[in-house]
Amino acid sequence: MPATAACAPQEVPLGCASPRSAVYRRRQPERTLLYRTVQTHLATWLALQDDGAGETAPAVTEREFRRYLDCGILAHGFARARCADCGHDFLIAYSCKCRGVCPSCTTRRMVETAAHLADHVIPRLPVRQWVLSVPKRLRYHLERDPAVLNAALRIFLTAIERVLRQHSPGASAASRLGAVIFIHRFGALLNTHLHFHCIVIDGVFDAVANGGVAFHPAAGLDASAIGEVQATVRRRLLRAAKRRGVLAPEDARAMAAWAHGGGFSVGLCAGTLARDRHRASGL
Repeated sequence: MPATAACAPQEVPLGCASPRSAVYRRRQPERTLLYRTVQTHLATWLALQDDGAGETAPAVTEREFRRYLDCGILAHGFARARCADCGHDFLIAYSCKCRGVCPSCTTRRMVETAAHLADHVIPRLPVRQWVLSVPKRLRYHLERDPAVLNAALRIFLTAIERVLRQHSPGASAASRLGAVIFIHRFGALLNTHLHFHCIVIDGVFDAVANGGVAFHPAAGLDASAIGEVQATVRRRLLRAAKRRGVLAPEDARAMAAWAHGGGFSVGLCAGTLARDRHRASGL
């Protein structure tokens, strides 16, 4: 059965159009520089990824690019929408719904996720964004071994929770943090750079007798607290990497002695107030 949608004012009789009629304009991705670049060079790039030893581009990467080339193109599928008032109809091209390459689908997913978190997940409490990046020597293993990735994330969250307890008056030793985690796999230049973005409630929660929770807001988080988290993550992650065989003992000792944080970086963004939901959804 055809879908129903409001007509575009410029395409329908004057009697059907109204000042509030929605205007649908089909995207034309085939006219963009990104689309033409991917279309022209994807096959060459995929061929260059084959190193002759069976190492090729990840299947998910190739799939994302190929689905992007189909996104918004009528030849690859469409839905027919029809105005119930005047009978005018038009075509809406299918979208790829991908996460990484398509600007349209990625932006829509980002906005929907932010709205869901702000409206239904994150309570009306102050939040901060914590960011962790690790040395390139370890990024390789985080990208390829889910167990190492999970260990690094667990170490990071445990270190944050410990610092929040110390800075939250009234918190018990059993108090817990609340957080939403995003794992980024690329840098600003689309270079491979796996790192963590964590939206963390700025305080900790304790269970209370009636089955609810009590919130203890954190206070006084400063550079020393960030430094403590960074030092803890560095020490524990190097120890875990050595235990798992990711690093040789002598390499772990050498990395522990590196200056300027040894390639480990922890960032803490300014806090967002509970009432500022618009800014919280944009963290």
